Amino acid sequence: MERKLKVFQYGTGKMSVNTMRYVYEKGAEIVGAVDVNPAVIGKDIGEIIGSEKKGILVKDGKDAKNVLQETKPDIVIVTTMSLLNDVEEPLMLCAELGINAITTCEEAFFPMNSNPNLTKKIDELAKKNNCTITGSGYQDIYWGQLITSIAGSTQKITKIKGSSSYNVEDYGIALAKAHGAGLPLADFEKEIASADKISKEARQEIIEKGKYLPSYMWNVNGWLAEKLGLTVMSQTQKCVPQTHNQDIFSSTLNMTVKAGDATGMSAVVTTETKEGITIESECIGKVYAPEEFDKNIWTVEGEPNTTIVVEKPATVELTCATIVNRLPDVVNAEAGYVPTEKMGDLQFKLKPLNEYVK
Repeated sequence: MERKLKVFQYGTGKMSVNTMRYVYEKGAEIVGAVDVNPAVIGKDIGEIIGSEKKGILVKDGKDAKNVLQETKPDIVIVTTMSLLNDVEEPLMLCAELGINAITTCEEAFFPMNSNPNLTKKIDELAKKNNCTITGSGYQDIYWGQLITSIAGSTQKITKIKGSSSYNVEDYGIALAKAHGAGLPLADFEKEIASADKISKEARQEIIEKGKYLPSYMWNVNGWLAEKLGLTVMSQTQKCVPQTHNQDIFSSTLNMTVKAGDATGMSAVVTTETKEGITIESECIGKVYAPEEFDKNIWTVEGEPNTTIVVEKPATVELTCATIVNRLPDVVNAEAGYVPTEKMGDLQFKLKPLNEYVK
């Protein structure tokens, strides 16, 4: 592609501060942006990313279709919510208009195993209008490609075990609430944990109805199994509240989480496969106490055993850089809902993004 890659920003909250800046730094351009927050509608995106004015004003999300049709972007970055149902509107809109889209929505990383009917709906419309829809972010590398790369150097695998922690303060109110942050333990049990104390058949029925609430690792385990060529036989999830012995103020929730209440949750997903390899992954998302920090630990057990530890990863920045480095891959991909495991390993983009577009 000889001209600059044209990017549209859908949602101008915390994550977009980085994604938009990275787009410019990679030699592409933002051609439009929308949001539903009255506080940012009408602002120049330069004010949001802390730079000079860019001449692009944030428009009301209600007018997204008109703005997309006017600006004609090559790809849309959706940085709003964490569940596929919550990003159905922007993804279906992009599919309808034949515009490629990538989202930080965690479920969108591999929604085939948690909301297959909506995924199929988006996939069919995207194929009809010749565009690609996908989900990516931190998990693309640190819960995905990094693990499959280690697996590639292993002779025999019996189990893959991972644990990753992150501060819900960094991602906005929707994510914090999805983790049960701020709830008394009785409410956590009722609103979060009880959803997984059901039979396999009952869970599948909820999944088919598009009402399942997967933890992030639910979709990651599906992605890993698909990337490694494994056949999933069963998958279970257990959500456990995280607490602290002192009060912690959450700026995202704008409240003090009382000692003993849920600061967030640990979700453990266990996947059994036909090939005998078990994948057990845990994500811990909570409001951090002052001494806590992000950590990512994965072990591939077999011959030999290998453990990799990433301490204090800049999870937000890594998420956003992953999204931006993936942009040409999405544009180049086949039409439909295409998970990143089908796009090949993510590479650092040294040159302007348009030079990677076929």
